[in-house]
Amino acid sequence: MLFFVIVGVLILIAFLFVLPPLWRKQTVQEAYDIDQRNILIAQHRLQELKDNKLKGDLTEEQYNEQLADLEQALSDDLDIKSQVTPVYNQGRWVIFVVVLTIPLLASWLYANLGNYQAVSHSAEMAADSQKLKLAEINKMVARLAEKMQNNPDDAQGWLMLGRSYTAMEEFPKAVEALANAYRLLGDKPEVMLLYADALAYVNDKNLTGKPAELVFKALALEPDNMNALWLGGMAKVQQGDPTEAAKLWKKLEGLLPAGSDSQKEIQDLLSRLASESPEAMATAQAQATQTTKVPDSANSTATIKVEVSLAPGVQNKYKATDTVFIYAQAVSGPKMPLAIVRKQVSDLPITVSLDDTLAMMPTMKLSNFSQVRLLARLSKSGNAITQPEDLIGVIEQVDLSDKNTHKIVISEHK
Repeated sequence: MLFFVIVGVLILIAFLFVLPPLWRKQTVQEAYDIDQRNILIAQHRLQELKDNKLKGDLTEEQYNEQLADLEQALSDDLDIKSQVTPVYNQGRWVIFVVVLTIPLLASWLYANLGNYQAVSHSAEMAADSQKLKLAEINKMVARLAEKMQNNPDDAQGWLMLGRSYTAMEEFPKAVEALANAYRLLGDKPEVMLLYADALAYVNDKNLTGKPAELVFKALALEPDNMNALWLGGMAKVQQGDPTEAAKLWKKLEGLLPAGSDSQKEIQDLLSRLASESPEAMATAQAQATQTTKVPDSANSTATIKVEVSLAPGVQNKYKATDTVFIYAQAVSGPKMPLAIVRKQVSDLPITVSLDDTLAMMPTMKLSNFSQVRLLARLSKSGNAITQPEDLIGVIEQVDLSDKNTHKIVISEHK
């Protein structure tokens, strides 16, 4: 409907330019023009007679006779009525031809050659085109599935079919195809991860069981496989092991391009995990720092020295290999450690320096705060999550500008 309205407006604009000149009255002025011409001729002739009289070519009698003849001729010419009548309707018949013929001719040509739906229904046509493409893809996948039934030992065919079903979100069919690919290709990380992902979707995105087994088998073969690290972290979260999930995602964060959307997504997940289970992130960071030697004298904008020891009688109740977490928290806000060190009972007493190099998240570090809370936790289980039997020593508030060594004594009184 909009298309026809636009066409009608354009035709009306064209008529406004063409029709007014044709409609105006076209009066013929020939009669008036003839009289004016005769008068001019008579005036010219009169001037000639006067000139000839002055020169002596004409006598007074001859001059008067010719003047009388000129006046009579002019009088006769002016009395003659023009045979040409004014025409007032000249060209108006063309108006009716234009108004009727052009729209009808244009409509006929457009009806046979044009397609107004291309304007009025472009969105619908795009949707129809997309449906046609999907229909073609479905036909191709159906043909591939039929081909695989006749050629069940084509491993690459099963893999392609599994990928296609996954893209189409037909996960039960994807599981069947990828199971055949796995049967034929064996323990290939790419195949195992695709198979695990499809199995998880069929099981309401649950990776426990067979999917987790496949993921960690792939991770053992390719420790830096980013897809395996991602799925492995998800599996550990679902298994209730946030510490291992944090370790896998921290490693993935370092492998992803800096500043990329994928890295930001992982950082958001780590931040969420830290807010829900800060000790899990603490353990992950502590284990990471054990594999990377960072000197205490590293350049840092903020450093706090902490001396940790055990109260008399406590050390005998714990093993030398039991874990001691030493870390700083914000006085208010998220409980995620701003800097953390993991040691053992056998290391105590010990003095450590907490600084920005021990931060778990770039946005959560010591230098972002003016005051912090210092903690030392003794854990028999070594679990990142605080247990009832753990002993904790705390200094509730410390200024970062205070360069003194802050002493924490872990005792049985929490």
